[in-house]
Amino acid sequence: MVTQEIPSAKQLTKQFRIQLVKQGIEFSCATSETILQAALRHGVVIANSCRNGSCRTCLCRLQTGQVNYVVEWPGLSFDEKLDGYILPCVATPLSSLIIDELVLSSL
Repeated sequence: MVTQEIPSAKQLTKQFRIQLVKQGIEFSCATSETILQAALRHGVVIANSCRNGSCRTCLCRLQTGQVNYVVEWPGLSFDEKLDGYILPCVATPLSSLIIDELVLSSL
């Protein structure tokens, strides 16, 4: 589920596990950083371009967990949000996440 909640001060320092199922990769992500930022910090290069939620290059599907967006209007339709799609470049975790559809960059 995707929400637009404002994280509390306690959540800002909390770390969650991000699991990329098909790639067999796990890394940690703080609620104060985007999933893309955390992935890059751990050497996981997720396909990306704009880093502001508009190009949709990083579009992936969330199997379980909740995210918050750092922009008011991420480039997702209502139906895509209901289907579990997220944009890691502008999404921060509110829980541990399992992502089952994701494209890694070949760079």
